[in-house]
Amino acid sequence: MSELTKISDDELIRSCVAGDTKAQKLLFERYTRRMMGICMRYAGNKQEAEDMLQEGWIKIFRNLNTFRFEGSAEGWIKKVMVNTCLECLRKNKMQYSDVEIETIEEMGYLTSQDSLSANDLLKLVHRLPSGYRSVFNLFAVEGYSHKEIGKMLTISEGTSKSQFNRARMHLQKMLGKELKIVSHEFAISY
Repeated sequence: MSELTKISDDELIRSCVAGDTKAQKLLFERYTRRMMGICMRYAGNKQEAEDMLQEGWIKIFRNLNTFRFEGSAEGWIKKVMVNTCLECLRKNKMQYSDVEIETIEEMGYLTSQDSLSANDLLKLVHRLPSGYRSVFNLFAVEGYSHKEIGKMLTISEGTSKSQFNRARMHLQKMLGKELKIVSHEFAISY
């Protein structure tokens, strides 16, 4: 382990701001997997997530000098990445309009296993329409209030609540179907 990998995030950021490319590489390596996980929650596919990740890291490195060392570096990086994901969705003109659950195109089922894993649940979240997915991630995963989400997405607080409830209902519907498939296949295997 090199000496550089042992330094704190704050020291690492100071080195990055000073132009140390080894520190920049280490900061990227230290957080890119976690940030990719965030991007995957907002994106519709891996390519879109990778684009969001790249755009996020560009913003992070351009704005590292604005980090005030008042909170954690990881929290600041995460906030930049979430905001980048939302900006990318807006640029792609993703709609936050109401969509009736019955009109959402049904997609194929997950590969069945004895139980649903976290990865399977993530796949279900990916199947949500983009507006539902964004609000669900911001509220249930990131912990923002509906008022904050409304400001971030330029929608009303009520629309945020509605989108979250519809996302939750849709996830429950998909989860119910998935559990029926899993329990049916489990029963057949004996």
